[in-house]
Amino acid sequence: MGFKENIEAGLKKALKEHDSVRVSTLRMLLGAIKYKEVEKIKPLTEEEFYGVVKTAIKQHAESIESFKKGNRQDLVEKEETELLVLQEFLPAQLSAAEMTGEVDEAIRELEAKTPKDMGKVMKFLMEKHASRIDGKVLSEMVRQRLSTQD
Repeated sequence: MGFKENIEAGLKKALKEHDSVRVSTLRMLLGAIKYKEVEKIKPLTEEEFYGVVKTAIKQHAESIESFKKGNRQDLVEKEETELLVLQEFLPAQLSAAEMTGEVDEAIRELEAKTPKDMGKVMKFLMEKHASRIDGKVLSEMVRQRLSTQD
């Protein structure tokens, strides 16, 4: 079953169970996927699908921060619940130890020495693990590793 069919099956199940938060979250995700497909004029690849999911997750994380600043705990809880639903559709993220190993291996393989080489290390790792790595965390890790090298 493809990723889109998996979401549609989850939506049907949520409708039967009367899970309104899950229903609205999955409908929003399906809408974003359909919008992206219309924009591209073809079905999404797996990486493009994960990109749509990651974008939705990022938007929810930003909303959570905004609602916390505005002391809107009710909306924070709703966004957090929706965030958990969205995270079900991403593959397991690399652990910190796995990311460290991948960063070290990429630095060795690309012979990166200075922070100026950060771009090529980031590009290499994002192409290799795009759906399994948080770019912000990876960026900080690569920057830290390259700034400590001599």
